[in-house]
Amino acid sequence: MRTLRAVPRTVRLLCFGIFFNAVVSFTFVYLFVYLTGPRGLSVAQAGVISGVGGIGLVAGNFTGGSFGDRYGHRRALLAGAVVSGALLSVLGLLPTAALYAALPLAQYASGVVRAANSALVAVSVPEGSRRQGFAVMRFASNAGFTVGPPLGALVAAQWSYGWLFAADGLGTLLFAAYAARVLPARAAAHTRPSYDPGAPGLWRELRARPAVLVLLAAIVCVDLVYRQQYSTLPVFLADHGLDAHVYGWLIAINGGVILCLELPAVQVLRRRAPLSIVGCGLLLVGLGYAMLIPGASIGWAVALMVSLTLGEILYKTTATAYVADQAPAHAQGRFQSLYAGASISGQVLAPPLGGALYTAAPGLLWPVCAALAGLAGLAVLRARGLRTPLTGGDARPSHETGWPRRAAAG
Repeated sequence: MRTLRAVPRTVRLLCFGIFFNAVVSFTFVYLFVYLTGPRGLSVAQAGVISGVGGIGLVAGNFTGGSFGDRYGHRRALLAGAVVSGALLSVLGLLPTAALYAALPLAQYASGVVRAANSALVAVSVPEGSRRQGFAVMRFASNAGFTVGPPLGALVAAQWSYGWLFAADGLGTLLFAAYAARVLPARAAAHTRPSYDPGAPGLWRELRARPAVLVLLAAIVCVDLVYRQQYSTLPVFLADHGLDAHVYGWLIAINGGVILCLELPAVQVLRRRAPLSIVGCGLLLVGLGYAMLIPGASIGWAVALMVSLTLGEILYKTTATAYVADQAPAHAQGRFQSLYAGASISGQVLAPPLGGALYTAAPGLLWPVCAALAGLAGLAVLRARGLRTPLTGGDARPSHETGWPRRAAAG
């Protein structure tokens, strides 16, 4: 496949490890069920523990790249995976009070790993091929999450949830050992720190790239909308007589379409201007939620998921690669951290904000979601006219890459 050939071998090996780590990442899927089931906690207590864990995950995504810029992305990945794996391995043995500290720390370390993975892809793949690199990484992660939940359910049914979290932790430690092997510290220049104390600060670099700031703000807004599919959407469907089986099939449609179409779409659209692709993707997310305004039916629900998934295919990989291409070499990790944090912010924001609006005014939720995603898409399309600095390297014609070429970071 041409997309795979455009990606360096080291990145392909790393993506295999990401696939394995995604397969064993059971904790976030079954945590709430575990807390309210075997642990015997109330829904409110489980919500608080899950919430502080989510805050830790988002914080790790936002800050993990700075560790990589200063100490090396390989070191950041290995340290995060070891800390997360060690804590998850013993999660089932800890008293409930300890979970309030252990879970956010484990999730914070997981967020650092996620940011380091993105930064390693960004600095390892030359500009012009980064969309393919991030598409392969997303394919590996999505494939792993497709396999993981059913496997986790089998482990929990045959043994216990304690074994489930132990498997998650041990699998993460194995991923750390594997990454240490395929990312050799001496041989891989991209794993070395790029921190330069004399370089411009992060905020100054961002102000020089206003299109990146617009994109990051748009991603925060859209992630708040996008993740309603995991919080208010199943409640809405149930309120309209569509049970959990329908919701499960909708999520399966999302995963299946992504696995089948994302890599080919990246290859076909690789020469198109990135902000145009991202803007169209965000508009499709808004269009998907607009389809729920008339009410719930299986037809409208399927149309929602198809539109939402096509929007995700367009914007997620392309936006990640765009941020990487715009980042200066000394701040590649921090730029990736900002995008990683923005792209997962909805995990914390979507349930409380969406739930509150749905409780107060159920008929307003989907129009607000559609409008918010639509405005975000229009803002990104408008940002195409903002200045974009060249920080090095030569510039290829825009019809070849869709954006100016810089020297590969690292």
